[in-house]
Amino acid sequence: MRKTSLLPAFFLLLSVHFLFAQQAPLDVPFGDLRARSIGPAVMSGRVSTIAGVESSAKTLYIGAASGGVWKSNSAGASFRPVFDEHTQSIGAIAIDQAHPDTVWVGTGEPWVRNSVSVGTGIYLSTNGGNSWAFKGLENSERIAKIEVHPSEPATVFVAVQGHLWNANPDRGVYKTTDFGQSWERILFVDENTGCADLSMDPSDPDVLYAAMWDHRRSPDFFRSGGPGSGLYKTTDGGKTWKKLDNLPAGQLGRLAVAVAPSNPQIVYLTVEAEKKEDKGLYRSTDGGASWTQVNTDFNTTVRPFYFSRLVVDPTDENKIFKCGLNLTISEDGG
Repeated sequence: MRKTSLLPAFFLLLSVHFLFAQQAPLDVPFGDLRARSIGPAVMSGRVSTIAGVESSAKTLYIGAASGGVWKSNSAGASFRPVFDEHTQSIGAIAIDQAHPDTVWVGTGEPWVRNSVSVGTGIYLSTNGGNSWAFKGLENSERIAKIEVHPSEPATVFVAVQGHLWNANPDRGVYKTTDFGQSWERILFVDENTGCADLSMDPSDPDVLYAAMWDHRRSPDFFRSGGPGSGLYKTTDGGKTWKKLDNLPAGQLGRLAVAVAPSNPQIVYLTVEAEKKEDKGLYRSTDGGASWTQVNTDFNTTVRPFYFSRLVVDPTDENKIFKCGLNLTISEDGG
């Protein structure tokens, strides 16, 4: 007569009992878990944007490529993270200087290497970054610039660069007049062309310049430039736009535009053009009606699809800061 041990069957039944006993409560503790940042990844150190409080020189915010938003109250001596509960890919930060606790963050890095992460829209803080409210544009993927109306804080203009890897209609310049409760797309070229930069005349906020960029990346190819690229200007807060002429012939690539706050008739533009001799820094003294090429140095033209941001000193129309492999400064108008 064959003897059969019941011990293995006992342990098998015991295991099944514990398995089913534990399955029901598993969803509860995991549902309470929250993701948190535990340190930088490969690309977190890339600072994609920076904004300072004009009335408090020691207060500034920086946005990282995949490291979130950081705030300093010590002029950069130390920082603390203030955006860890949201997407960590940051494209733009803007402060309402009349109410400096009001901070806008546009997500999705606009400096489009093949390692970039995507964003999830735009966020607003009204308490200096202590908490944030989602304000829409969830399909934007990349937000390149935010301009806040200086006397009407509910009015905000947003440069949506859009999807990198595919055509998508959620691009262009968007405007809200109710703190992001609703948005209107006020400038659209086509599904391949997004807004890579936006600059406002601070003395007349109805005047804005929008740098539109036709571009596409694939796993083995990157195209910077196309028929949709160009510089546009509005003088009525975005109701109508005019594409500006007198720029280099042929298809343009990425553009960066900056109005001189102390003299808004002076506008600077970096141009990525088809012809090597047409690339460089351009200057207008008549609000964009005409342009003069003022600089073609290496630091001005290097990697124009990537190093494409200009800042003009708010008190000196001739002092310009250009980001690149090095920070380049001109004190004579380019």
